[in-house]
Amino acid sequence: MERGRVIMDRNADAPWSKFDPEAYVDANYRSPLEVDLLIVRLMRDYFGKCFEDGAPRTGRGVDVGAGANLYPALSMLPWCEKVLLLEYAQPNVEYLEKQAAPAGFDAVWDPFWDQLREHPEYAAVEPRSRFGEIVRVERANLLDLDGQRRWDIGTMFFVADSMSECPDEFRRGVTCFMDALNEGAPFATAFMKESLGYQVGDHRYPAYRVNEERVRESLCDWADDLEIHDLHHMVREGHEGIILALGRRNSAIADT
Repeated sequence: MERGRVIMDRNADAPWSKFDPEAYVDANYRSPLEVDLLIVRLMRDYFGKCFEDGAPRTGRGVDVGAGANLYPALSMLPWCEKVLLLEYAQPNVEYLEKQAAPAGFDAVWDPFWDQLREHPEYAAVEPRSRFGEIVRVERANLLDLDGQRRWDIGTMFFVADSMSECPDEFRRGVTCFMDALNEGAPFATAFMKESLGYQVGDHRYPAYRVNEERVRESLCDWADDLEIHDLHHMVREGHEGIILALGRRNSAIADT
């Protein structure tokens, strides 16, 4: 143990029951950051390209480790008849359930939808009613996904690299996410580059340090048409940017 710092080797070591979603939203999304708006545009254009060839738009979507972040789920609205938000931390589950209530999600997410609706398929959607109709929330641990449930489009943002300091859990997290997708499913996943961990409210949370090469290695066996965007935007101290990966799930089978 380094002096003054608790080592969180495993996901179970982190204080997830004390996670403060409002503090997280205040720090990251209430005033939209340019890098998040850029990520939203990249996802919008990629998903739009994936479905422009007449692919079905009635599939099931999943956001794994959704946390207090709605824009990955918003990016799937035009393409799905159902979207499931999987989240482990109970405070985040409660936050997401409020966002999916019939009253509609908070106005803090409007600037992100404004970026999405520049594409005609998104512009044709009324986001609040659609979100309330098709989005459901479930408490679940990414590491417990068994590959028996599969989705047609998926997102995973700041999860596999932000749940522990353990390289095995990082690799397992990526595997569990990719194994939850059907062959051909478009996906978007994001990682904090070279993160040393992060603070939410009064509590510190872990990170596993990744770079573009490590992200590519973790995904290349699972993905076709893999795009890696190394975004050199600093949003806080203790990291070197954000890595966004876009692609389609290939036919690989997880090791058992």
